[in-house]
Amino acid sequence: MAASRRRHATPGRIGRVGRQAVPRPRVIMAVLLLLGLVCMMLLDGYLRAEVGNDQRVRSDASADTVPDDVLEGGPILSFPGGTARTQSVPDRTIVLTFDDGPDPEWSGKVMDILDENDVPGTFFLVGSMISRYPDVVRRMVDEGNEVGVHTFTHVDLSYQSEARVKREIAQTQLALAGAAGITTTLFRAPYSSKTDAIDDYSWPVYERLGAMGYTSVFIDTDSEDWQQPGVSKIIEWATPKDGDGASVLFHDSGGDRSETLAALPKYIKEMKAKGYTFTTVSGAQQQEASAAGEGAAGTDRAAQDGTARAGTAQGDSEQAAHRRADTASVWEGRALLAAVAVAEWMVPGLAAVLGVVGVAVLGRFGMMLLLARRHHRQRNRRRFTWGPEVTGPVSVIVPAYNEKECIAATLNSLAASTHPIEIVVVDDGSTDGTAEIAESLGLPDVRVIRQENAGKPAALNNGVRRARHDIVVMMDGDTVFEPDAVHQLVQPFADPGIGAVAGNAKVGNRSTMIGAWQHIEYVMGFNLDRRMYDLLRCMPTIPGAIGAFRRQAVLEAGGMSEDTLAEDTDITIALHRAGWRVVYAEHARAWTEAPASLGQLWRQRYRWSYGTMQALWKHRRSVTDRGPSGRFGRVGMPLVVLFQIVTPVFAPLIDVFTVYAMVFVDFRASLLAWLAVLAVQLFCAAYAFRLDGEKYRYLLMLPLQQLAYRQLMYLVLIHSCVTAATGGRLRWQKLKRTGEVGPPHVGAS
Repeated sequence: MAASRRRHATPGRIGRVGRQAVPRPRVIMAVLLLLGLVCMMLLDGYLRAEVGNDQRVRSDASADTVPDDVLEGGPILSFPGGTARTQSVPDRTIVLTFDDGPDPEWSGKVMDILDENDVPGTFFLVGSMISRYPDVVRRMVDEGNEVGVHTFTHVDLSYQSEARVKREIAQTQLALAGAAGITTTLFRAPYSSKTDAIDDYSWPVYERLGAMGYTSVFIDTDSEDWQQPGVSKIIEWATPKDGDGASVLFHDSGGDRSETLAALPKYIKEMKAKGYTFTTVSGAQQQEASAAGEGAAGTDRAAQDGTARAGTAQGDSEQAAHRRADTASVWEGRALLAAVAVAEWMVPGLAAVLGVVGVAVLGRFGMMLLLARRHHRQRNRRRFTWGPEVTGPVSVIVPAYNEKECIAATLNSLAASTHPIEIVVVDDGSTDGTAEIAESLGLPDVRVIRQENAGKPAALNNGVRRARHDIVVMMDGDTVFEPDAVHQLVQPFADPGIGAVAGNAKVGNRSTMIGAWQHIEYVMGFNLDRRMYDLLRCMPTIPGAIGAFRRQAVLEAGGMSEDTLAEDTDITIALHRAGWRVVYAEHARAWTEAPASLGQLWRQRYRWSYGTMQALWKHRRSVTDRGPSGRFGRVGMPLVVLFQIVTPVFAPLIDVFTVYAMVFVDFRASLLAWLAVLAVQLFCAAYAFRLDGEKYRYLLMLPLQQLAYRQLMYLVLIHSCVTAATGGRLRWQKLKRTGEVGPPHVGAS
């Protein structure tokens, strides 16, 4: 489709095509939609992935900067007045602490046990889990349990920058504010244990958090329930020695907690029988402070993290460590929870959709290979014939608008045709002397018809009306034919039921990277897609570069319509609906000049994809028709919609999901899956090259095509979909020609 045109109307809801370019807001909308989706996936990946290290690698780190009274002190570390101070749990008192929640299955069952035994718990929560299960957190707070910060992504903070530390805390506080309307002053670091494990790397983190008003909570007794050692071992390991008080660690998330649930009620009963009482971290602080005559003043500190802002000094929670979050923090937290809820729904939903799309794409590859092989075997048998050889003269119509760089090569290639032809050049108001160049060549059987600029469909219709023969060949003004192209192209017309024939368009300027990418696309499209559509009798498009029609069929269909920007697709569907058969002639080759820059390629493909949507919409009623029209509507149209619109629209999401899986799930498995799909595409492309006699060296560009060129085509299609959905307008756009494609033997592979 070489010419720049005006006055093209759009049918139905898609709107009418005018002179103006597509409004920029639609481009922005398409980009924002994709960006929003990527953000949702990144959020989901951030919530699900554990960004830190699973194990500490600094086991031999020194503790020279850590005060001795901290290393030897109790499990509750605070910094009143900027000075480190540890507290122990009072004798025969147990602080039950639970890490890594909330969990939708286990946390509620743990709370049921605590409630039945009238025992409070202190839950150190992971922010990402709070965001995903806010109802569980709300229940914890409402039932009088205490909650603390366990970072947002369960990351070892001793490895992180100061900014990352603050962000982990602030995000968790924000999630708490959105879930329960509170913030907390309690903190427990992932991978921490007793205070004697503090080292020179982790100590600065505790100092910074202490300066922010946080109380860091360690343990002095570990049930080690994460090892699933058995109920009796859990109880044994969680029992304090010699009547001492203890901060005891259990887990309410992070794996199978069935042994924890079995051990916990027995443990509580045994401890109560031994005279132990249960409290929270704040309760232990208050008891210790009261015993020391200091009152509870040391526990009235607000968490100043810069994001989750504290409320009143007194606080409205029953737990001293809790503070009512201010209104701004609550709404920010709710916004975070809403975004997480959307991501939690969107990502699995899209994954399921893309799974279906992936199966459909692979199924399409399989169907194309099978039908292409069958098509090749049928059409290349020695005894195959369409009927008596077609030897009568045909008319070749060349619409031209400002084609001075290409018109001479185009006409000279036609003059070398082995089939008798007349050449009708319809100059559509060119301003660069195209008509004069055509006339100056002095070629026989060439007529030049001049008209005011009216558009490519009008030029083609003018040529059809002026044609002297019953078969007309249509081509672009930037295309050159091989000598036997016309003869090969018209042979199917020996069958009186055939109304049009699609030729094999080849990229002539394939020496550049972008040209090689288009070359691969053309070979795969013409040698697999068109063969498949041919056998299914639902060919959607006769290419503008090389196609032949029965003149009678074109006239009966009303000629080339100006209703769409894809007049070739429009007329092809119209012929199907009129009962004509459309076939593919693989040996009729023409060489065309493909866009040489990304900008020109974008404009061309944008027009093609938008025009295809217009044509499909125009002929949408064929879905309910009977006969040949219904056949195309119920076979061809769904295939075109599925494989030329729907799957390409979702295809970029497959790439995005691949990157997502590589980063957040399993890099090796995801990479192998991507390489497997690439291998399937490479196999299909190699088979298409084999059928068309092309050299395989261009396939070396296929991996890069998948990484760069394909993404551009996705964006073009998304842009077209947004334009169509919003009723946008689009005009014809002239592609800049270089005349690089010369005689056929020059561009041949």
